[in-house]
Amino acid sequence: MNRILELREKRAKVWEDAKAFLDSKRGKDGLISPEDAAVYEKMEDEVVNLGREIDRLERQAAIDLELSKAVNSPLTTRPHGADKSKTGRASDEYKDAFWRAMRNKHSFDVQNALQLGTDSEGGYLVPDEFERTLVQALEEENIFRTLAKVITTSSGDRKIPVVASKGTASWVDEEGLIPESDDAFGQVSIGAYKLATMIKVSEELLNDSVFNLESYIAREFARRIGAKEEEAFFIGDGVGKPTGIFNGTGGAELGATAASATAITFDEIMDLFYSLKSPYRKNATFIMNDATVKLIRKLKDGNGQYLWQPSVQAGQPDTILNRPVKTSSFVPTVEAGAKTIAFGDFGYYWVADRQGRSFQRLNELYAATGQVGFKATQRVDGKLILPEAIKVLKQK
Repeated sequence: MNRILELREKRAKVWEDAKAFLDSKRGKDGLISPEDAAVYEKMEDEVVNLGREIDRLERQAAIDLELSKAVNSPLTTRPHGADKSKTGRASDEYKDAFWRAMRNKHSFDVQNALQLGTDSEGGYLVPDEFERTLVQALEEENIFRTLAKVITTSSGDRKIPVVASKGTASWVDEEGLIPESDDAFGQVSIGAYKLATMIKVSEELLNDSVFNLESYIAREFARRIGAKEEEAFFIGDGVGKPTGIFNGTGGAELGATAASATAITFDEIMDLFYSLKSPYRKNATFIMNDATVKLIRKLKDGNGQYLWQPSVQAGQPDTILNRPVKTSSFVPTVEAGAKTIAFGDFGYYWVADRQGRSFQRLNELYAATGQVGFKATQRVDGKLILPEAIKVLKQK
């Protein structure tokens, strides 16, 4: 943690030096020479690289904390008859049977316990404890899940009622007729799209008791699924995948349009900020690509203060107009007609996880190369429930 704090303080100092250098080299026309621009670019690249290293160290610290937790429960004295053993897929028997089956195809003593999790395709539903580990890993890899509302569905589509328009009050004369003004309701349906990946593990690693199969699969599944999920949540078109916030249909509303195809001004950021209704602004977050952040770093407000402010406190994000800034490589970069910045309350984007992530061991497919395959599948959907809760900036 001390190392992270040191890097944050160093990044803040480098950024202050970069701002001072930029201000000192501006000419009367507000521009700087190509030589000075090259120096500033190097200083800004250092700010970016320090930020990425801070993010890596914070993710590493979170993973170390998760993996350092105790793997078994301490013995405790319980009154007679107070033992509330877990049943079904949450039971210790099922968990042990699941991982023994994953490691060894000739383990015949586990079949009775696995009867609960056997599906028609020969796969096994993941034990409850492993599902929780999986979701935590996805949150570490996927920034969208930390902002969105995540729900769990068991079967079928989830119908979510939405107020399309609200009624109003009216001034009425004495003994006058009170006009009716009802709210109009609509609904959004969230289903489930299938996301799958294949993981190969050598037989030597499977037979090595030191190798932590559970942690490896959790991390690798999280990396692959998390990246594909986040891409869909941002730019998915709703065809065989979730609908992203930058999609033209079912996505966020247009808040502002830039006057340039390759640049963004301070006034346009302000237009985007105030295009969002004030109730949503108190929980709003900016999301953009790293390249877009690089453009915004040079912008100043009317008092000469830079719009982008780096965080110097661990766990706190950088800010624009005092609102958090998050970055993702899946947000479009600045180019003609692209939607480059989203600003809003992402709690109105709902991510629906279908219960029961499934694993299947594939013994013969990679037998010739001495490997065992694991097929992992997940069903998930995501939709913006209230489009007015998020606004986007679009380039000319």
